[in-house]
Amino acid sequence: MKMKYVNIRSIREDNDITQQEMAKLLNVSQNTYSQYETGKIEWTASTLIKIADYFDVSIDYLLDRTKNKSVYKK
Repeated sequence: MKMKYVNIRSIREDNDITQQEMAKLLNVSQNTYSQYETGKIEWTASTLIKIADYFDVSIDYLLDRTKNKSVYKK
């Protein structure tokens, strides 16, 4: 099932970060990043971890499984 990642786009835009900047952070092209964000290709677990760590939010928040941005502490 293809899925748009609204929270990933929102948090990126809320922090005034461009797709190009995110692509550079993730070591992918801007076109590839755009396809990730629109759900045309699926995120890898390692990429989601990088994004969650960068924005200090939980992966569940990025995937819209919760509205709580907090990272779960061990």
